[in-house]
Amino acid sequence: MISYLLRNGIIVTVDKERKVFYKGAIALKDDRILEVGPDKEMTEKYGEWGRVMDLEGKLVFPGFINTHNHLFQTLLRGLGDDMVLKDWLETMTFPAASNLQPEDCYHGAMLGLMEGIHSGVTTNLDYMYPHPREGLDDGVIKAMRQLGIRGIFGRGCMDTGVQFGVHPGIMQTKEEVERDIRDIFERYHNCDHGRIKVWAAPAAIWSNTRENLRMLYRITQEYGSGFTVHISETEFDREAAKSLHGKWDIDAMIDMGICGPNVLMVHCVHLTEEDIEKARKYDLKISYNPCSNMYLSSGVAPIPALLKAGVTCSLGVDGAASNNANDMLELMKNAALLQKCATRDPLSITAEKVVEMATIDGARALGLEKEIGSLEPGKKADLVVFDPYECVKAVPLHNPCSTLVYSSSLKNIVHVMVDGRFIMEDGRILTVEDEKRELRAAQQAAEELCIRGGITNRLEGHRWNSGR
Repeated sequence: MISYLLRNGIIVTVDKERKVFYKGAIALKDDRILEVGPDKEMTEKYGEWGRVMDLEGKLVFPGFINTHNHLFQTLLRGLGDDMVLKDWLETMTFPAASNLQPEDCYHGAMLGLMEGIHSGVTTNLDYMYPHPREGLDDGVIKAMRQLGIRGIFGRGCMDTGVQFGVHPGIMQTKEEVERDIRDIFERYHNCDHGRIKVWAAPAAIWSNTRENLRMLYRITQEYGSGFTVHISETEFDREAAKSLHGKWDIDAMIDMGICGPNVLMVHCVHLTEEDIEKARKYDLKISYNPCSNMYLSSGVAPIPALLKAGVTCSLGVDGAASNNANDMLELMKNAALLQKCATRDPLSITAEKVVEMATIDGARALGLEKEIGSLEPGKKADLVVFDPYECVKAVPLHNPCSTLVYSSSLKNIVHVMVDGRFIMEDGRILTVEDEKRELRAAQQAAEELCIRGGITNRLEGHRWNSGR
C-alpha cells in the first residue's frame, strides 16, 4: 500500500545522474519516496494502491531549500529602500529589532513562511539575531510548526559591537546567550519527527566575543547541529573583525576552531582567492544571497570561483528588509543573472546549476543531503508541483529548469509537500484556516511595531525620493 502516486508529469529528480522523466511518476509511502520512474511502469505497479494524482502538463521538483532568512524582517518590508547600510540600520532595523515582541515574531514568521511556501520553499533556515526580550524564539518556531515546513531555527546573538554601531538593546551577555540557546536546543531540536532543528547563528564575527563564538560552536558540536554566520558581506565586516579579533572575519573564525563541514557562511561577497581556498580546505558551506547583495549594494559574491573550487553554494533570500521578498523563484533568476552580468560570461551559472543550488546543494549546506534535496527512493517526500499553465509567463515550456529559473511566478507553484503531507494544494495553504486573515494580522503587527520603534518612513511619512 502506498500513500500517493503522482503520475503523468515531468519529474526533475536532481539525483546523482540528474535524471528527468518527461513522462514519469513518483510513488510515496508515508513520509518517504518509494520509487521514481516511467509513468507506464509506475502506474501498472502502483496505480490501484493509493491516492493517484494526475499531473498532466505539470512538473515535479524537489522542495526548494532557503538557507538564510530573518523572518521578523518581513514586517519591515519596504521601510529600508534606497538607503546606505548605516541609515538602513539606524533608522529602521535597529529601532524595530529593539522593540520586537513575541507576537511580532510569530506574525512576521507566518507571513514570510507563507510567501516561501507559495514559491516552493519546503525547508527554511531562519536567523534570529536580535533578542531584546524573552520569548521571541518561540513565536518563530510556533509558525514553522503550525505551517508544517521543515524548519531550522538559527538562534542568533550579539555580546559586543557597540563600538561598531550595534544597538545595546539587542545585545546579551555570554551567560544569557548560553542559558537561552541550551533551553531552545532542549525544547525544540529534532522535534516534530526531526522536522524542526536548532542551530547557532551569531550575527557576525565582529559583534561577538571570542568566548561567545567558541561557546556557541561547542554547543553545536554537543548536539550534532550546525553553525551559521555572516561573513564578509561588506568590507566593513572584514575591517571590524580585524579591529576586534586581529584578523579578517573568516580567518578569525578558523583561528577559533570554527571550521568544520557544519559551518554555513552567509553572503561572502568580499572573499579573496585565499579565503576561497580555506573554504574548500575546511569544507565550509556558502549561502548566496543575490537579491539582498544587490538591494544593499554590497557587491557580487564570487560564486563561479567558489563552485570551481568545489565549495558547496546554496541560496538564501535573506530578510525581507533587505530584499522585500521571501520569493525563491525571484531569487533563482537573480542568482543567475547577477553572475552573468558581473562576469560577462553567460555560462558563469546555468539554470540547471541554480536548480541544484536550490535543492541538493541547499541540502548539503544544511547537512541534510541524505534526507532531502532530490527525488530518490528512501528520501523524505519534500516536493513541489509546478503548473506552467497557471501563468502566461511560463508558456511555452521547452526546458524545465529554464522555465523554473527564468520564466516562473508564484502562480505556477500549485502543490507543496513536506514529509509526505501536502501543506499546499491548488495554490491554497492547507495548514492555515484563512490566509487573508493572517495577512491582515501581519499588517497590524507591522504598523504597531513601527509606532513602538518610532519608524516614520511609511505612508504620509515617506518622502518622495528621486535620487541624487
